[in-house]
Amino acid sequence: MSGASALVLIDLQKAIDDPGWGVRNNPFAEARAGRLLALWRQLGRPIFHIRHDSRDSNSKYRPGQPLHDFKPETAPLEDETVLGKTTCNAFVGTDLAERLRAAGASRVFVCGVITNNSVESTVRAGGDLGFAMHLVEDACFTFGKGRFTAAEVHEMSLLNLDGEYAVITTSERVAAEFHCG
Repeated sequence: MSGASALVLIDLQKAIDDPGWGVRNNPFAEARAGRLLALWRQLGRPIFHIRHDSRDSNSKYRPGQPLHDFKPETAPLEDETVLGKTTCNAFVGTDLAERLRAAGASRVFVCGVITNNSVESTVRAGGDLGFAMHLVEDACFTFGKGRFTAAEVHEMSLLNLDGEYAVITTSERVAAEFHCG
């Protein structure tokens, strides 16, 4: 596939700030994702905001809850595509693949949360669907799990994806590529 490069921002909603999630890594992930979003807007490239719409009545991600809203650093503009999902995979139950193809996007740059959940699931699926997936690791974050720190969980997820499903990159490298290329 050759064509445009799309940016997919996953689940960057206020609910992720709930202290119940625990200790996270990458404290500047939202700011980095926001800078990538600004770059994509400046370049006029395709942007897709993925919003988790939980069906669980107790979830802060449930539509209508105050924390269901997007975080201000990465909030969509009126003319940007927002797709709601009810699973961890942004391709399941949405028309994301069709929209990416319609936009001519062959390369897909992904940032968001949770690295080892919705981000990893979406990146795997995108790779399986034939998209060249690029995971912007410093614009994603996760939380500790069991005896593993957030940084360890994040790193394991990156290792699961690297090479087979995605190119692992940083926001700085992506910005340099698009400013120079």
